[in-house]
Amino acid sequence: MIHGKVAMFLGGALFGSAGLKILGSRDAKKVYTHVTAAVLRCKDQIVSDVETIQENCSDIVADAKAINEARYAEDKGKVIKDTAEAEDEISDNA
Repeated sequence: MIHGKVAMFLGGALFGSAGLKILGSRDAKKVYTHVTAAVLRCKDQIVSDVETIQENCSDIVADAKAINEARYAEDKGKVIKDTAEAEDEISDNA
């Protein structure tokens, strides 16, 4: 039982040492550099896309507010017109 644990420990240590050498090699560093560059390009594209979406949302909100203001003004005009017509009717009947 103890021999198995020692063997596993030694195997792990050897694998870890070999892994560190592989991860620290010049070729591995080139791979890390290229992967990091790709991630940075991706990040830049995502930031650009988010900014475009935010601008579009701002335009949509501004247009929606303008539509609502026009509707409120139209509705207010109808209420004023209806009130004036009702007053005219009352004075005609009086």
